Amino acid sequence: MSALPVKPGLRHNVPEWDSNNQELSSTAQHERLVSNVIRQEGRALRNETSWKTNWDESDTSRRLSDRVWDIARWKETLEDCAQKVDDEMEALTLCKEQTEQALAATVVPLEVSTECLTLRDGRRGYELVFDPVDEQLKKEVELIERIQQVLQQHIDKMFEHLCVLQEIRHQLTADLQNKMDALDIDMTCLSLTIKSAQISLKTNPTRIPTGSCTPQEWVQFSQYNVACAHEAMQVSQQMREEISLSRAQLQNELECQRRATEFALRKRTHHEEQACDELEWQIKNVLQHLILNMESDIQGLDADLQAKTASVKLAHTRLENRTQRPGMDLCRDEVQHGLVHEVHQLEATILALRQKLSEAQHSLQKMKLHHSRMLEDLSRKQQALSLEQRSMNTRTRLRSTSGIHTTPVPLVPLANSSGRSNLQLLAQ
Repeated sequence: MSALPVKPGLRHNVPEWDSNNQELSSTAQHERLVSNVIRQEGRALRNETSWKTNWDESDTSRRLSDRVWDIARWKETLEDCAQKVDDEMEALTLCKEQTEQALAATVVPLEVSTECLTLRDGRRGYELVFDPVDEQLKKEVELIERIQQVLQQHIDKMFEHLCVLQEIRHQLTADLQNKMDALDIDMTCLSLTIKSAQISLKTNPTRIPTGSCTPQEWVQFSQYNVACAHEAMQVSQQMREEISLSRAQLQNELECQRRATEFALRKRTHHEEQACDELEWQIKNVLQHLILNMESDIQGLDADLQAKTASVKLAHTRLENRTQRPGMDLCRDEVQHGLVHEVHQLEATILALRQKLSEAQHSLQKMKLHHSRMLEDLSRKQQALSLEQRSMNTRTRLRSTSGIHTTPVPLVPLANSSGRSNLQLLAQ
């Protein structure tokens, strides 16, 4: 018999062996109970965590869905607001171009009025008067200059508000782009599942990103953008109405002033024509009835004066011959008295004829001088009448451009900051 490999240890007695067996059995039973409890608790925990995880995922998906709906609703609101801003910008641009055309249309009336004033400054003598036509023309020039100033102010005002609308449109576009990016991200998150290939563990995913805001601030930001847009559009609409009304009123004022000026010009032309006709009639009468008759009368007076000179010579000769009578026949008889009286009468007659001839010649010279003055005045009146007619012909240019404000204006779209002619919504 071979020897034992290991020396036996301390030997136990039977009670110890029974106690050890009993301890092992009780320990096994306890561990089974503990294990059973742990298994039951594990199953309950698995069920509970599974339910909680599914519920949390479902609740998160619901919240994502609600968030997607909120973002989509705000996206639609911003799109609608941006489209209205685009429409208002186009309408304001159209109004601005109409006002610019109205301003350009005042250039011709101003040139015409200034040219008429320059033409009428060419009148001479007493025809260069400050008449109602000058007054109306100066009023017209002042009115056109005031209209140009008002229209330019309207244009500057609309340009500034277009810049405001452009800035608001930029803000709406940026907000809309952010909404679309957020919508894409949340839609992507909503479509993810535990089986998706894109999921992975991240470092510190529960951190709060820099620049985060509260939901109230998020809503208030979009509400502020929309409110600013509506306020700017309301101001733009009111501006367009006021400017359209102002433009129509200014056009009516200009038209009324044009008619008043042309009425004064026609009236003045009529007076000039009447004055020319009257002066021509006076010149004709002076020439035909006065000057010619006066020259004929002067010739008659001169002929009578020559005839009276011969009679004087006859009376003087008779008196001188009768002085040769001799002796007592040299008496102062009735013949002598008659001859002396005849000589005195002839001398008085010659003196009267010479005086009247001088007066007639002087009157003839005055009439000829006045005739020359009337001819010069007629020339000035005819020149003034010609200038008035040229002024009326010049003002016909106003009628050819009177419909400038009613002509449809082609729409020139306002380019946005990206250079596109039409502000496209970032909805796709």
